[in-house]
This record gives sequence, C-alpha cells and structure tokens, in this order.
Amino acid sequence: MENYDLKKGLICGTIGVLGISLQPIIANSRPSVIDPYIFAAVTALIMAIIFFPLFVFERHKLKSSIEVNSDEKTYSLLNGWKKKNNLKFLAIIGITFSIVPVLLFLSFDLAGAINSSLTLKSEVFFALLFGYIILKEKRISKVQLLFCATLFFGLFIAITQGSFNLLEFNVGVLILLIDVALFTLVHTFTKTRFDRNELSPIQVVFIRSLLSGIILFSTYFIFFPLDRIYIIFNPNYFIYYFLMALDYSVSLLLWYFTLSYIQIGKAGVLNSFTPILTALFSWIILGDVFTIFHLIGMIIIIISIYMIVREKKTEKNLILNEKM
Repeated sequence: MENYDLKKGLICGTIGVLGISLQPIIANSRPSVIDPYIFAAVTALIMAIIFFPLFVFERHKLKSSIEVNSDEKTYSLLNGWKKKNNLKFLAIIGITFSIVPVLLFLSFDLAGAINSSLTLKSEVFFALLFGYIILKEKRISKVQLLFCATLFFGLFIAITQGSFNLLEFNVGVLILLIDVALFTLVHTFTKTRFDRNELSPIQVVFIRSLLSGIILFSTYFIFFPLDRIYIIFNPNYFIYYFLMALDYSVSLLLWYFTLSYIQIGKAGVLNSFTPILTALFSWIILGDVFTIFHLIGMIIIIISIYMIVREKKTEKNLILNEKM
C-alpha cells in the first residue's frame, strides 16, 4: 500500500512540478499591454470559476457524510468557514492575495523566468522561520540555518551572474522575496485552520480567488484609464488568462494530492527541481539565456533544499524514537 501511495505521489508531484515550472513562462509570454494588475484580476476570477464546482461538490460530499455518520470533524469542515473569526481571516486572505499575484507577475517581468523560479525556492526558508515562530514547531537546527544561508548564496550567484555586486541585484528579485515571505506567512496561518479542521484547501482557494478577483477588478480603474477596459474583453488575450488560471489551479490541486500521498520532505525535494524545467522552457519558448552562473546557483539551491528537508525528517525521526 505504501508503494502504491508513493507511486501516486510521485506521479502527482511530477505533473505538479511541470505545471509550476510553466507559470513564469506563461506570465512572461503574455503581450506587454496586459499589465500585472489586470492579469492577476482576470486570472483570479477564472480560478474562482474553476474551483466553484469543486467547492460545491465538496460541500455536497460533506453533507452526505454527515447524514450517514455525523461527526465533529465533518461538521466543522462543512461550516467552519462561516465562523466570524474565519470570515475575518478569509477576508484578510482575499486582500492579501489581491497584492500577492500582482507583485508576483510584476517580479516575473522584472527578474525573468529563470531568476524568478530560483527565487521562489526561498519559500523553504520562510516556511521554516514562520513555522518556528507561529506554529511553535521544533527549533531550526544549525544545519538548517547553514543550508538556508547556502541557498541564498546560490541565489546571489545566479542573480548577480557571479559578480557579487549588490548593484547587479535585480529589483524584481527583491520584490519576489517580499512576495514569497508574504504568501508563506499567510499559508502558515492558514495551516492552523486546516489543522483544526475549520477550513479545507478547496474552500480557501475558491474564496480567496473570488475575493481577490473582485477587489482587483473594482479598484483597477482607480489606477488605470477607463479606455483600457478593452484589455479585459479582448478575445485574443483570453488564452493567457485562462492558461495561467488553469495551470495554477491544477498545480495547486496536485500539490495537495502529493502531500496526501508522500511525506512533505520528499515533496519538497521533488518541487526543488522546478528551476531546471523553467530554465529549459524559458530557453526554448522565450529565448532566455541560461548561463553557467544560473547552473551553479541552481545546483547549490537544490542541494540546500535537500539538506534542509533531510534535517527536518531526521529530527522528526529522533523525536519519534525518543517517545518510543
């Protein structure tokens, strides 16, 4: 049974990694007239449309489960999102994820697909940091700190192309680092709701996408001229909105499935290979230049992620052995 789950996890994870690696490519392939703000708005609304039937199906399944065998966990998953504190939390998520995708697509434009993919791997560091501070997880070990520093060193090599000149550090990377910290922080608080069975991933993604799309749409023309409304309804541009929304939705679902089949350490290592695929697609589709410094930085980052998640798994095993 374990091998069967591992097989499914590897299949879901591999397809998910493929989808994640394509996100910077899709974003940077769009016509320059589609600004990050409207791109994020339309993408969010399409994602809400994609997740709406999943949201309805999940509620129907939970209701059916309650009718057969009512339990507190199922009832909480069905109605937990209606609680006042969770409604406030979902509103905060909606506002936050109105900012996150705009910064994400802006940084993709400024940093390029390869640098962006490498920078996104810094999520490992922020996950450790917020997990320790907010979730009260076990302290970060010296080995993990060492390889977190090594990860950023690899990123610095790739971004500055080996010059180690701060003036060569791309502003898009700085924006993306802030963005990664922001969405990882929100994900950390969201996990506490998942652990208490008050929210489900499908509920969160649907509601945050809907709120984000509404907020971005309702504020777009405050910052941009009204005559840019043609960007929204131009059928030639719809393919870019749709591909990004579909890619993000499928990748997200597959990531959740992957976590349900295999350990997070294995999933994290599998996910660390996204820069390789992004670099390949970026070279083939966008014509980006892949340098030796990108390769060196990529290798350092992948090794660092492996050592960080390996250390986390080792500590977990030690704790289990102590309890036994």
